[in-house]
Amino acid sequence: MLATFLFPTTVLFGPGAIGELPGRLLALGVRRPLLVTDTGLRGAAPFETVRQVLGEKAELYWGVRPNPNEPNVEEAAQAFRAGGCDGVIALGGGSAMDVGKALRLRVRRPEVPLGRFDPKLDWAGMAPCVTVPTTAGTGSEVGRSSVIILNGQKSVIFHPTLLASLVILDPELTRGLPAKLTAATGADALTHCIESFTSPEFNPLCDGIALEGLHLIADALPRAVRDGNDIDARVKMQVAAMMGGIAFQKDLGATHSLAHPLSAICGLHHGLANALCLTAVMEFNAARKPGVYARVGQAMGIQAADDAKTVLAVRSLLAEIGLATGLRAHGVSESQLDALVDQAFADPCHRTNPVPVTRDDLYRLYRSCF
Repeated sequence: MLATFLFPTTVLFGPGAIGELPGRLLALGVRRPLLVTDTGLRGAAPFETVRQVLGEKAELYWGVRPNPNEPNVEEAAQAFRAGGCDGVIALGGGSAMDVGKALRLRVRRPEVPLGRFDPKLDWAGMAPCVTVPTTAGTGSEVGRSSVIILNGQKSVIFHPTLLASLVILDPELTRGLPAKLTAATGADALTHCIESFTSPEFNPLCDGIALEGLHLIADALPRAVRDGNDIDARVKMQVAAMMGGIAFQKDLGATHSLAHPLSAICGLHHGLANALCLTAVMEFNAARKPGVYARVGQAMGIQAADDAKTVLAVRSLLAEIGLATGLRAHGVSESQLDALVDQAFADPCHRTNPVPVTRDDLYRLYRSCF
């Protein structure tokens, strides 16, 4: 067996850590950064905090979509060039961070469209990127990939050079995040930890990280949803989301294959899409591989944990944070099933599901989620 374990990202963590940003940019050789964020965050407290810290030193691109596509990345790259920028600050949730990381590919090699990305090309020398998450869910801040809609389908662009030069985790920037968004992003972190741990790929380092992430989420997520100013819960969720992002370099599972088309076709928030599909996939897997979720349950604090108790605990947690609904309640129509299944089966995540999944299995799983 040959395996590679890699955890190279520098992470600056703690309340008030964002105050270190100007000095860290200078150390990276960045004097004219492009601040990349989304429309919803512009003018909000985290955005104003970062702008105040930066002063007048940054250009701004705030057009990131909830599910970013190739034109979105092109716009951001154009803003980088027009502003004479030499680095990127990606501020926000997973979408802003994915765009912030990916735009550097277009700046580095403008002759290569994103849809024809070739990992074999020389991508060294890309502009430095600092990721600053304002949600606790995607883990994109520590990821070596960007998820972008290309030709109507969510696609994962992977390359080690996409890793951020620096991650700033400041839980104060997540304080007061609305309950619904806290719940959806937290469900994303939960799904990352569960699916990465149960992936059959060999990576015991990621396994340990995923289990501790689950331990933190089980305690902190309901508290963060109930009280947006619970700083202890915000601290734990921000760390757990990062841990989920590190852990899923081990790969994911069928829940993500179902969730990606729900975002690309139906426009659902990625974390919400995961939440709506997670327990159905867990029941499917447990029926075919008994015991697969026992250690997941133990990490969540369940006594004498087994598959059934763990699935019940996850379902109860999702209900507690307001995500115990079905696809129909979020505007998904059964007339979209064929298109959803086609994309889900083409999605690579289910290839590392704990048990094999067929196209018919994915169809039945979608049906059970309505």
